[in-house]
Amino acid sequence: MKPIKNEILNETKIAKSIIRLSHEIIEKNNNTDEIYLVGIITRGKTLAQRIHKNLTNIAGNNISYGTIDITFHRDDYFTRLKTPKLNGTNIDESIDGKTVILVDDVLYTGRTIRAAIDSLLSFGRPKSIQLAVLVDRGHRELPIRPDYVGKNIPTHEGEHVEVLFKEIDSQDSICLIRNKIEK
Repeated sequence: MKPIKNEILNETKIAKSIIRLSHEIIEKNNNTDEIYLVGIITRGKTLAQRIHKNLTNIAGNNISYGTIDITFHRDDYFTRLKTPKLNGTNIDESIDGKTVILVDDVLYTGRTIRAAIDSLLSFGRPKSIQLAVLVDRGHRELPIRPDYVGKNIPTHEGEHVEVLFKEIDSQDSICLIRNKIEK
């Protein structure tokens, strides 16, 4: 099987989606002092950094920001990872009473978000938890719904969404990858 790769969003469209996500977060949350933005490591962290920069510019004040490593909270931890690579959680302030906005690149089954919520709750009791994702590809296994979505990309079995960020991959791109059956 040879994969077929189709670019869905280029650098310009990704930037526009992130700006729109940032504005939607500000519109929904009147008091930006109560927002705590938390990026899920790895690509959720990069997306959260970009949203954080936008929110700070739009709101005119610094928005609380942190990162979360969900490695030990995953339900497939023992079957998925041979030697886990830990990246470290960085939540420096209390999340008690805050509106925590979890940020990730792609929402698929919901299991990553469940693990992030489990991990997050060990740091306190937020007023609420919202979810921002760049791509929602459907196929939920858990009852998790994003509050902010950059792009809905419905997928089928055998398809995968690849998100590339300059900070990690030296380019911005979102591609749909299909496994082509060779005859």
